[in-house]
Amino acid sequence: MIDLLETLLDQDPWIILTVAGLVVFCECALLVGMVMPGETVAVLAGAAAALGRTSLVTVLLVVLASAIIGDNVGYAVGRRVGPRLHRRVSNPGRRKRLAGAEARLRLRGGPAVFVGRWTPFVRSVMPSLAGISGMPYGKFLAWDLLGAGSWAAGSVLAGYAAGKSYEQVVTWFGTVGAVLLCLVAFGVVVAWLWRRRTARATAAAAESEPADA
Repeated sequence: MIDLLETLLDQDPWIILTVAGLVVFCECALLVGMVMPGETVAVLAGAAAALGRTSLVTVLLVVLASAIIGDNVGYAVGRRVGPRLHRRVSNPGRRKRLAGAEARLRLRGGPAVFVGRWTPFVRSVMPSLAGISGMPYGKFLAWDLLGAGSWAAGSVLAGYAAGKSYEQVVTWFGTVGAVLLCLVAFGVVVAWLWRRRTARATAAAAESEPADA
């Protein structure tokens, strides 16, 4: 896939921008679990700008707009279609990650939308999951603007800074997503243990009150 995408660097500006916009948009707008190389294309588009193939400002605007519009379409599809989207994911590994994303969304809400934008696969399902869960649109939009904005700027600018060395940047972004996912998972476990401990302490205190009276 990366070899095919590399041909973007030799294309006309309108082709670079069109491919980048469509791939970033479709990653979150079409189907739950449809993994597309949105991050790779965003980095490549930034590298193309560094090589003088197109304008950096234009690439930033196209990738940012495509990410936000794609996420909002995914959210709308989740609100309309609902749980039927889950049946589109047949891979066991992806179904497991989908269940994990749902759990984080229920527990963390908005921050899960932000982290999901930086996490491979989760990026393609989080908007629709937010719609399925009934998250208020205003809340989703605020966190999505933060996540999509930082992701788009980070991906494009990293590709621009790397130039022809963009492959290492693509690998680095995958590592960042994995680290963020681990941090969120750790936070979920800590929060669950804390709530469980607090509930037990409350229950023990309630049981001891009659005896003290």
